Amino acid sequence: PSRHFVDVAGFLDKQRPAWKQRIRYGALDMSATYAAVYTVILPKAAQVVDSFHVISLANRALDQIRRRVQNEQTGHRGRRDDPLYRARRVLLVGEERLTDKAAARLASLLALGDPGAEVAIAYRAKERLREFYRCSNPDAARAIIEELIEHCKRPTMPPELQKLGRTLHQWLDKICNYHLAKINNGPTEALNSLMKLIKRIGFGFRNFDNYRIRVLLYA
Repeated sequence: PSRHFVDVAGFLDKQRPAWKQRIRYGALDMSATYAAVYTVILPKAAQVVDSFHVISLANRALDQIRRRVQNEQTGHRGRRDDPLYRARRVLLVGEERLTDKAAARLASLLALGDPGAEVAIAYRAKERLREFYRCSNPDAARAIIEELIEHCKRPTMPPELQKLGRTLHQWLDKICNYHLAKINNGPTEALNSLMKLIKRIGFGFRNFDNYRIRVLLYA
């Protein structure tokens, strides 16, 4: 019924011991609540921070830097002809998915709108984080992200990147656990989206049992 620690921990605690003992991994977003629940109720389960949320965190830092530099350079929010505004979507695309033309366009827009190279640095950090997930060797992958964290935490880096570095450092072990089993919480995210859709279609449900039955019918 909620994301509160007591409710989530209570749900897991009520399950059969044999059921709990079978759980080897626990996927989660960067939620301190769920991390604490796993630690207390399922201490043997390896916690794995979902890769989608980690990349999204880097994308948000990149976009925050782009917006700030945009305002500093032009004195206003992004407009259609501003270089960084025109680059906003391309910056979030994986580098390996860019055509030669798109890569050249991105470099040109950054040269025009990012004289201090802050956006370019954040873009490289985001791509380096994606390399961590593409790496097949767990030790090499950990070295990549540790190097990235130290790079982001330098005092000379943009404040948004420094914050990203601190967050990655806080969740480092749980992020690196991705390479133990390469699991994610995509299935639960998909079900969560479906349940929200059911709730919208029904214009809300006053009775939780009725809501639960409708969810089970759909899924």
